[in-house]
Amino acid sequence: MTLKKKLVVSTLAASMVAASVAGLPLGSLGAVGTASAATVSSSAAVKDKVLAVYKQLTATDAVYLYNLKTEVAALSEKEFTEIFAPILKNITLDEAETKTSLKLFQSVTSVVYDVYGNDFSGIQVIRNDEKNIALLSKIANKAGVSGLTVDSVAEFLSSIETELRDLVSSKSTSDLLAILTSESGYDTLLNEAIAKVLSHTTGTGALTVSQALDKLGVTASDVKETLKNLNNNIKSAKPAAKSLAFAYIKAYGLGDNGNGNGNGNGNGSSGSGNGSVTTPVAPVQTPGIYDVSKLVSIVDGKATLKLVDADVIKEFDKLVAANPGKTGLTLTLNLGTVNATTVEVPLSQAIIEAAKAKGIANIAVTFNGVTVTIPVSQFSTAISLTVTTAKPEVVTSVTKLKLASDVYEFTLSVNGVAQSTFKQPITIKLPLKNTDGLDKELLSVGKLVYGDLQFQGGVLDGDFIVEPRDTFSSYAVLENKVSFNDIAAVQAWAGRQIQVVAAKGAIEGVGAGKFAPKNNVTRAEFSKMLIRALNLENNSAVQSFSDVSSTAWYAPYVAVAAEKGIITGRSAAKFDPNATITRAEMATMISRALKSINPDAKTDSTAISKFSDAAKISASLRDGVAFAASHNLVIGNAGKFNPNDTATRAEAAVIIYRTINFK
Repeated sequence: MTLKKKLVVSTLAASMVAASVAGLPLGSLGAVGTASAATVSSSAAVKDKVLAVYKQLTATDAVYLYNLKTEVAALSEKEFTEIFAPILKNITLDEAETKTSLKLFQSVTSVVYDVYGNDFSGIQVIRNDEKNIALLSKIANKAGVSGLTVDSVAEFLSSIETELRDLVSSKSTSDLLAILTSESGYDTLLNEAIAKVLSHTTGTGALTVSQALDKLGVTASDVKETLKNLNNNIKSAKPAAKSLAFAYIKAYGLGDNGNGNGNGNGNGSSGSGNGSVTTPVAPVQTPGIYDVSKLVSIVDGKATLKLVDADVIKEFDKLVAANPGKTGLTLTLNLGTVNATTVEVPLSQAIIEAAKAKGIANIAVTFNGVTVTIPVSQFSTAISLTVTTAKPEVVTSVTKLKLASDVYEFTLSVNGVAQSTFKQPITIKLPLKNTDGLDKELLSVGKLVYGDLQFQGGVLDGDFIVEPRDTFSSYAVLENKVSFNDIAAVQAWAGRQIQVVAAKGAIEGVGAGKFAPKNNVTRAEFSKMLIRALNLENNSAVQSFSDVSSTAWYAPYVAVAAEKGIITGRSAAKFDPNATITRAEMATMISRALKSINPDAKTDSTAISKFSDAAKISASLRDGVAFAASHNLVIGNAGKFNPNDTATRAEAAVIIYRTINFK
């Protein structure tokens, strides 16, 4: 393969296509070709050419690439298949192959960002993955073509580059920049180039990929519709592609057909040498991400981030300037890929105090897919986060449940002293792995406590799980299959819900493998279910009910529920924890809880009018029932709501399940 073809990652084709076409089953392999043909990672000359483009990226451009990586990483299989339906309807993939396509798309877009940090390590992994090779082979067989390889896909994208160059080579720099900044111009240019390349199916210049797509019945219209879906659903795709396109123009110009010596001089000069390419001023975006990968040093398997206070404070200023009047801002320290077992991130007192003074709510730390988000207002001195990737045996030695992530040990020291609890929960986002064949709804974050696992739940976010923690320990994600032997009578309408809510640790059995689905639920029990289900635990919360002992198992949950206004006492001093909860009370509690998390959620006050017994709903509970009914969190029976009936454990599980899945 010639240098020209190896270099497609730095070409306009890759710039404009990588973020847009990479998700197609074929295109994603093509993007691997653009990012890699194997010699990219071994040829210093090619690397230099690639990095010359990336050096032209601004901090905002880097944010676009990072956002693309994170958006794609969060895609579900359902979203993936919906976006690429115009292509996938012509290629029959089984469930495993669809998973491979999605993971391939995610890996490729990750590489697009990782190259910004001079990290080419993911390229060979993608190229040599047996599942990727098998997928490409299946598509080739279905299309009845031979020789369909990563290199042939690289050639396909290289041809798109050539067509793009032909289309724009006669245009002035100002005309070209006008095209790239125009939605219709940009789309028209790319669609025309792709259509021309797709027509290369016979004769001289025929392309294996074009032949395959043609035989599979994939048309230019299918590709156009897919790109439209992609850009509508992945908001950072087009900004990322344009950023790379501008960077390429500034680095190499356009009139050289790929040899890097055309109307640009490598420094952004125009063909005549008397002008310069000027990137249009883009709207101010939230920076939010500070690339600190070059500030990481590794000694004896331990990586330490060495920040410069003044530089971090500058990043605070950029973030605040880009978000005038906004609160709750987060600055993310991106360490990139870190090849070390232990990672330590010290944050000085100057950084903590500056963050609070400037209105920065959180400092997040991300590396190797793990993200830890720290609310800073609870600290007034230097802190240090340490994350260690432990051996799987730390968890597998105490359970037969299947691991769905690495095992991580989290510690946080305050002024050199380890702190085990936090007034404001610290959120951990863990990357999943080895999830093939696992039931993702049953995945839960497990906390290791004295050799035993406590399940904390967590919210599934694509190939990650997110969990706020008010304590630190060793954590891992597991498939928590819980079974009960007494739920046959409610299996049809509550069986799955009981299983999922139990997996999340939000509801427990009563012992001996029993769930007692028809037993009534007490106010204390439902407080725990709801707080655990919505990840609202906070050990620093306090309550003043005289009938709630501080040592009672439900005390911390009642405290949080009372503090957040989710539940009120029977009187100012009495909570009545052992009283059964009514359906109206339960609906009101979940409504208040969800509104505390989603303050913009709306209530249709007329929703309760569909219940013939609406008049029986207490005035103080009507709004809560209306909210729950508006969002189908509670439903009636034979036209009635039965607000004063006591709720059973099975009913509670169903409502908690709906609450977990509230959007």
